[in-house]
Amino acid sequence: MDAFFASVEQRDRAELRGVPVIVGGPVRRGVVSAASYEARRFGVHSAMPMAEAVRRCPEAVVVRPDFARYAEASDRIMAVFRRFSPLVEPLSLDEAFLDMTGTAALLGEPAEVARRIRREVRDATGGLTVSVGASCTKYVAKVASDFRKPDGLTIVPPGEVAAFLERLPVSRLWGVGEKTLPRFAALGLRTIGDVARAPIAMLEAELGSLGPHVFRLANGDDDRPVVPERDARSIGNETTLAEDVTGEESLARLLAPLADRVARRLRRNGLAARGVRVKLKTDAFRLHTRQARLAAPTDTAGELASAAQALLPEFDLGARFRLVGIAAYDLESVEAAGQLELFADPRHERARRLDRAVDAVRERFGDGALVKADRIEEDED
Repeated sequence: MDAFFASVEQRDRAELRGVPVIVGGPVRRGVVSAASYEARRFGVHSAMPMAEAVRRCPEAVVVRPDFARYAEASDRIMAVFRRFSPLVEPLSLDEAFLDMTGTAALLGEPAEVARRIRREVRDATGGLTVSVGASCTKYVAKVASDFRKPDGLTIVPPGEVAAFLERLPVSRLWGVGEKTLPRFAALGLRTIGDVARAPIAMLEAELGSLGPHVFRLANGDDDRPVVPERDARSIGNETTLAEDVTGEESLARLLAPLADRVARRLRRNGLAARGVRVKLKTDAFRLHTRQARLAAPTDTAGELASAAQALLPEFDLGARFRLVGIAAYDLESVEAAGQLELFADPRHERARRLDRAVDAVRERFGDGALVKADRIEEDED
């Protein structure tokens, strides 16, 4: 996706369109999560300290991240991807590999399929753009996807890989960063073509295990398969608070809506969880986690919230917390779980039907159409 977090903000807030937007934490201590293309013209980029970003682009609008909205948009994007291939490997909320092997007869040639993916993502997300790269390996496809951002399309056929990589800087090789770039420069290696032509024995002698790795990538050699998202280890949601909180009651109230969002993502992906993890970060930036296995796999908000809240007494609840998170882990398909114990308890099945009914209403009328009763008082406050 193109400047994903910033693009979601610009999609949802008309006043942000066409102006520099920086998504990130507090200016004094945060880092940039995303920058709109208007802000990138000033040299602002992700992972930059917020103070430096604001100094470079003082007219930018700074927005605190809303990961729940980004996760919702991500779910819609991944659902589009799954319409084109069952083999989808998400790298993050806004990036994924698709294995399109053998689909040409059914879906068409790569360029045609890529255009359809871009169009359907725009339709599904209310206008968000995606840049697509297609090639014979994961590495080359990734490089190609970055080649003509934003809203780009780059196809690299197998016979054109060497020519495509030839003139790109060595910094585009996976595993080459700021600390290792000087070592390549000292060897006279400035482009990927330089690395491809270098003796592999010399690269290994000078760079250790990194040498053979970059040599293979530079020559378009990357045989790693696409690992489907059903192998994902966890699905989570977290929120950084505007004000620190303390005490079990406040934390339990915050966990409930997070569990609701995680459960919705599980259901959208046809998954159930066998474990729940709670993450709390104190005002001193100390991170603490606790987790527990569930008696049976679940995809319901109530069971996830109850299990998460039951973990709270294991924390030092006298501390002040600035971040609260929950994750469902040890995931499996609902079909596989259902063959065992997912449907054994009729109360569980009633909860699943209710949650799915709520999903349907929210899908049609928006997330605010239904609010759980235990959140009404909190929302009114």
